[in-house]
Amino acid sequence: MSGLTLYHSATSPYVRKVMVLAHEAGLLDRIALVPASGTPLDPGTVPVGANPLGKVPVLTRPDGGALYDSRVICRYLDALAGHRFYPTGARQWDCLTLEATADGMLDAALLMVYESRLRPDAMQMPQIVEGHWSKIARSLATLEERWMAYLAGPLCMGQIALACALGYLDLRHGARGWRDMAPQLGAWQAKMDARDAMIATAPPN
Repeated sequence: MSGLTLYHSATSPYVRKVMVLAHEAGLLDRIALVPASGTPLDPGTVPVGANPLGKVPVLTRPDGGALYDSRVICRYLDALAGHRFYPTGARQWDCLTLEATADGMLDAALLMVYESRLRPDAMQMPQIVEGHWSKIARSLATLEERWMAYLAGPLCMGQIALACALGYLDLRHGARGWRDMAPQLGAWQAKMDARDAMIATAPPN
């Protein structure tokens, strides 16, 4: 199948999830990339006709249909690749839970950015930022304590999602030193960062 178009932003961690999967699955030559970006205040260049939520990523298909939300797009691309990145059996539920955890961390990290970038100074609430960070910190602690054995297993979409989430923490919240909080996870991330797909999709500084 050809004629797939991905509306994307190079700094979006949700787009990066899709791009890393496309790299790992060997699907890049089947996807045309179109730059698009927006914010909760303005959809900007995101095609709202394809995604009324006004967010990237958006994947349009040759039949005129559109898919949005990174998890939906990743499931679609995985199906095209022969169902290689979402395991079956008991490991399936771990993969989906890990992906949901990673996406929740991304949601919190992005809202921290929006609080400082989109709200006027007089309306900003540091306690909201810290509340979002507390979700990330709890997730890091849980991953460090309970998930390292799973992360040592075969590559799956949950691991890709987590690597992109941790990469976004490096990009936008590096000063908080998440690796000091989760050194085993930091070592795992270093190995993920060395993969060709992660190098190719690294966001611009």
